[in-house]
Amino acid sequence: MASSPFLNEVRTSIRIRGMSLRTEKTYIYWIRNFIRFNKCRHPSEMGAAEVVNFLGYLASERNVAVNTQRIALNAIAYLYNQFLKQPLGDLEFKYASKPQRLPEVLMAPEVASILKEMSGRDKLIFSILYGSGLRITECLRLRVKDIDFTRGSITVRDGKGAKDRVTIFSPSIYESTRNIISDAIELQVRDNKEGVGPSIPGVLAKKYPSAYRQPAWMFLFPSNNLCHHPITGVLCRHHLHDSVPRKVLKKAVTAAKLLNKRVSCHTFRHSFATELLRNGRDIRTVQELLGHSDVSTTQIYTHVLGQHFAGLTSPLDAIT
Repeated sequence: MASSPFLNEVRTSIRIRGMSLRTEKTYIYWIRNFIRFNKCRHPSEMGAAEVVNFLGYLASERNVAVNTQRIALNAIAYLYNQFLKQPLGDLEFKYASKPQRLPEVLMAPEVASILKEMSGRDKLIFSILYGSGLRITECLRLRVKDIDFTRGSITVRDGKGAKDRVTIFSPSIYESTRNIISDAIELQVRDNKEGVGPSIPGVLAKKYPSAYRQPAWMFLFPSNNLCHHPITGVLCRHHLHDSVPRKVLKKAVTAAKLLNKRVSCHTFRHSFATELLRNGRDIRTVQELLGHSDVSTTQIYTHVLGQHFAGLTSPLDAIT
């Protein structure tokens, strides 16, 4: 069904709207599952009742998380509201309650102990995650043009919610970043001799056909192998796959003997935010650096800090 004419039409409409490849894959996945759940009936013959039944099935039979339900509904809502032009209206569907869990964070010495077990490219990746608050995919997608040594900033392009943002860039990694950029550009020069270069988004590739030869477009963390662009089919070099740093992190955490914590790439972003608030930074500033649409999302880190946030102490401290 992945190559059915109907799903191909949906895929084309998603690309016309300029959505990311990740969103495209996610939407196609859930639309395909929705159709299969309804015994391959055409979506135009179904409506809100079938959608509610499917979401209920995900919750009761597959025990998916609330966020997964939301993603599935977003995909199906796109199918009906945007592609088929058959608005679903009010589904009167209530998501399962989502328990609030505090994010796992690392103290500065713990981050240092993990970074100590890394070197070169891997150490730089996690230094950027912790020092700039990037998500792992945002970090791996960085290009040379996104780094500004003069202003000490990193520009995150097309982040979550298709938004751009600017965040801080630590001078302590300027030298290692310059070295990694130099290595990346050398690789680009070698690729260019073979007529290939870094992958460029489809629309921009047409607008700037020689962009793959310009150092500004080279990835900081290029993949070791060439591949065909998933949309254009052009042979190119994509950025490093996120499975690579995840494996490196697992080994480093074990070597640092931090087995009492669940540490993921995203933990470094959580730790970035927590450390800024611990040091008295304004929560609105932290919100902007993280790219959160709503400050309530950022406020979760104040709960992680507890009494350390904004200088708060327990009333008991005054009488004991």
